Amino acid sequence: MATLSGLIRALHRGSLGQSTVVDRVFSGIQPTGTPHLGNYLGAIQNWVNLQEECSSVLYSIMDMHSITVPKEPAVLRQNVLDTAAAILACGIDPKKCLLFQQSLVSEHAELAWILGCLTNVPRLLRLPQWKMKRASQNNEGTAGLLTYPVLQAADILLYKSTRVPVGEDQVLHLELAQDIAQRFNKKYGEFFPVPKAILSTTNKIKSLRDPTVKMSKSDPQKLATVSIADSPEEIVLKFRKAVTDCTSEVTFDPAGRPGVSNLVCIHAAVAGLSVGEALRQALGLDTARYKALVAEAVIHRLAPIRSEIKRLRQDRSHLLQVLADGAARAKELAAPTYQEVRRLVGFQ
Repeated sequence: MATLSGLIRALHRGSLGQSTVVDRVFSGIQPTGTPHLGNYLGAIQNWVNLQEECSSVLYSIMDMHSITVPKEPAVLRQNVLDTAAAILACGIDPKKCLLFQQSLVSEHAELAWILGCLTNVPRLLRLPQWKMKRASQNNEGTAGLLTYPVLQAADILLYKSTRVPVGEDQVLHLELAQDIAQRFNKKYGEFFPVPKAILSTTNKIKSLRDPTVKMSKSDPQKLATVSIADSPEEIVLKFRKAVTDCTSEVTFDPAGRPGVSNLVCIHAAVAGLSVGEALRQALGLDTARYKALVAEAVIHRLAPIRSEIKRLRQDRSHLLQVLADGAARAKELAAPTYQEVRRLVGFQ
């Protein structure tokens, strides 16, 4: 007669000894505080849609990844809560998905060690983020900075995720996760699904001061980046100061007119329009008046989010409880997968 643990293992692995594949979406965000407009339009907005479309969705606040760049502990703690408040305010619903703090689920780090032992160092050294971020750390870099793509792979594979929303700058990291899954499966038998990318359909939002680079919270120019918690006055000022060019007509030419084209992309995204529809609304406007129109559209879109962020920030205990509850539920999914990995590699 089969034991209870044997029955659970059979259900977990499927009747033919292979992993049961569930359509599962996983994504994460680093806790850098309140996200900016590009984060919202390029990623979080898509997260909200996915939680409505998919039955199994996990979103993680990646505090373990964040310390590859030195952080003050008090700042990190606050950033985790501010990020959670912003995500919830944008429409993420813990009743429809799992929202949790990465470091509260220890299996992430434990699986990363096993997967790291299957990963070639030269492959990690070729990743562009290593080269770029190492340069920002006086060309030294830490072991954590080098291996954090392996931790990303563990984040994804721990839940046997099948789909991962990623930006263009993370495609190579997802390819590494795919390769690691295949390498594990080849060595130990079919176990991990090979995750596929969900690429954002939103045009990348660029800096308002240098439209040749993407909008970034780390931009030293304060007028370059719109936070989703900015006041209407701040938003108006930032768009009024946005870099365009000497031509007054509003057209869409990302290569020739990146500044104006960035405004069109933002307008289209926040108003739910196509680029063509945004251009039709701009007919007869010069760039100065169009900046005002775009600012107003952004203010309208972000107003309820800004109000909800303010409310949630005042309820620290609620934010901590949401993250703790999410971590407990995530651990229920993670633990059986990790225990089976332990068995497969010979730890038990």
